[in-house]
Amino acid sequence: QVQLVESGGGLVQPGGSLRLSCASSKSIFSINAMAWYRQAPGKQRELVAGITSGSRINYADSVKGRFTISIDSAKNTVYLQMNSLKPEDTAVYYCHAHTEVVNTPYDYWGQGTQVTVSS
Repeated sequence: QVQLVESGGGLVQPGGSLRLSCASSKSIFSINAMAWYRQAPGKQRELVAGITSGSRINYADSVKGRFTISIDSAKNTVYLQMNSLKPEDTAVYYCHAHTEVVNTPYDYWGQGTQVTVSS
């Protein structure tokens, strides 16, 4: 079992910045991949950014150049730095962890944190 606890959401004006944090209850080194997803009202949940244990990173086209995903392995925490925020970035942001144990995949989700971009 992996517990994920997100923090850092809030209300920000367009063009502003926020940093989301996701603390894992297990060592980052035991997790195959971590990612941030978001879900806006009336829309499907979508991948925002992901990072694998091999440090491969990918971003949704809509956030490339504005968002940065990173890991602090000493704190077992993954971050999402969000700059130049736009109203369309408004959503609930979820942290996700993927592990494999004896070739069996497991997926874990955090509770979500609200990000609202509005003037």
